[in-house]
Amino acid sequence: MSTTSKAGQRIASLLDENSFAPIGELVTARATDFNLDPKALPSDGCITGYGTIDSEPVYVYSQDASVLNGTIGEMHARKIVNLYNLALKTGTPVIGLIDCAGMRLQEATDALYAFGRIYAKQTAASGVIPQITAILGNCGGGLALFPTLTDFTFMAKEGAKLFVNTPNALDGNRSDKNDTASADFQAGQAGLVDVVASEEEIFAGIRELVGLLPQNNDDLNLVECTDSLNRICEDLAACAGDTSIALSMIADDQRFFETKACYAPEMVTGFLRLNGSTIGAVANRNQIADAEGKTKDLGKALTADGCEKAADFIRFCDAFDIPVLSLTNVTGYKATVDSEKRIARAAAKLTAAFAGASVPKVNIVVGDAIGSAVNVMNSKAIGADFTLAWNGARIGVMDGKLAAEIIYDGESADVIATKGAEIEALNLNAVSAARRGYVDQIIDPAETRKYAVAAFEMLYSKRDLQPIKKHETV
Repeated sequence: MSTTSKAGQRIASLLDENSFAPIGELVTARATDFNLDPKALPSDGCITGYGTIDSEPVYVYSQDASVLNGTIGEMHARKIVNLYNLALKTGTPVIGLIDCAGMRLQEATDALYAFGRIYAKQTAASGVIPQITAILGNCGGGLALFPTLTDFTFMAKEGAKLFVNTPNALDGNRSDKNDTASADFQAGQAGLVDVVASEEEIFAGIRELVGLLPQNNDDLNLVECTDSLNRICEDLAACAGDTSIALSMIADDQRFFETKACYAPEMVTGFLRLNGSTIGAVANRNQIADAEGKTKDLGKALTADGCEKAADFIRFCDAFDIPVLSLTNVTGYKATVDSEKRIARAAAKLTAAFAGASVPKVNIVVGDAIGSAVNVMNSKAIGADFTLAWNGARIGVMDGKLAAEIIYDGESADVIATKGAEIEALNLNAVSAARRGYVDQIIDPAETRKYAVAAFEMLYSKRDLQPIKKHETV
């Protein structure tokens, strides 16, 4: 591998020291149109090969922007496709480091067909091996589908661009008005990017993520747990609002890898370990601290963006047999005109993702579980294997006062208040839900870690035979 090129240096920064073995170093373009000189195209602008991350094998390709701006032509694509073929045969993750100006115009339809071959191979690999993309330079036009067809995307905060159409090509837009190709836009508004960081932080993040993921859909990722399985989390109850912090506290060694943190922050997704096993986490979040440390209220309503974010994550976990933990704290659906356009379909996707997942599923009610939105968040009704509730949780159809106003319409304010309190005491608590079998255990928040560990241990050998079908249509 050429360590002098930026593409080579990036691979060296990502992989274990001296572990990289190149494949196809001498491959070059064979096109002769437009006076394209193959001698001037080392590795055809793409370094491909294999190496290790923490001694686990990975395949990696890194585009070289110094060679025709890293553009993709016939042989460039053939190298990536060959890498995928090897990865699928061996059940090994693929990592792509993107820095490319797009399609190589000099190769015309050969380059066009080359794009399609990579799309097809990424699709074939989906759900079989983990695919991770890092956007470290340009990633535009048809190339924007590369990260979108993979499982997780990292993007450099400075110098990286991700777009289908450039900002200035969008009707009524300019890049100085709204840079739709920027990492901030793609992570915060488009939801295509999981992590925005510097290149150095990206390589560290990829290494951490690879360490949490199985090698393939027939592999288990287990490590020895050195953290106490019965560790008490004294301040956990105070984290019901910001569940990303709660998940960090109950995780082995208090490490939680959050995905798409900038997008739909009212729904948390990410990975943690419990007793050495990787667990996928989905949680409602109604509070978050801003850059100045001030708490921002996000509300307890499900949003369309949050539902779709969670549904995609659950489908990934199910494909790779990663158990799912959910923390529920929800009171309904977001009520705006814009939300109404999408919320039913998005909530249906989340429902289908939870209900269709055959992996072990544990739900913990950490605050409110009120209204029909409760069913969507991994309830027993749609297939949760085990449901826990904190001893202060409220579980029911509707707030007591609102229910009384409907049931006792026309009565005095005193009657409404009295009946509302009665409804709260009788039907809006974890004990009432447990008596009906909708909650399996009521626990002290501080003991959440040990109960979550025990629940997944109990479900370790779960077998869930789903109806025979090609795939769902939701």
